[in-house]
Amino acid sequence: MSMAEYKGKVKNIQDTPFGYTISLIGGKWKMVIIYLLVENQPVRFNDLKRQIGAITFKTLSSQLKELEADGLVKRKEYPQVPPKVEYSLTEKAETLLPVLEKLCEWGEKNRDGQTKSH
Repeated sequence: MSMAEYKGKVKNIQDTPFGYTISLIGGKWKMVIIYLLVENQPVRFNDLKRQIGAITFKTLSSQLKELEADGLVKRKEYPQVPPKVEYSLTEKAETLLPVLEKLCEWGEKNRDGQTKSH
């Protein structure tokens, strides 16, 4: 069903495919984390923290756990001292890449309030 087909038929946005998608990637950091993993994976926790900058360790840890629970990020732990953990995208997350690419294209066309013609 398209977005238009859901209009008037749904009482709660969470009951739609859009609501499901936003529940997985919505919020301030999840799409940033996915974007960084697309660019360079696998990535260690501290490298992600460094690349994002303005995120707390607790928030990054929480967001990674949620992404992992939702099947978008996989965590690989190496049995060594000090502990080494790497994060990468799952196949499910990789199916989101065309959508994220479209968002990037939109941002490029609409950055600074300017709309570029095709």
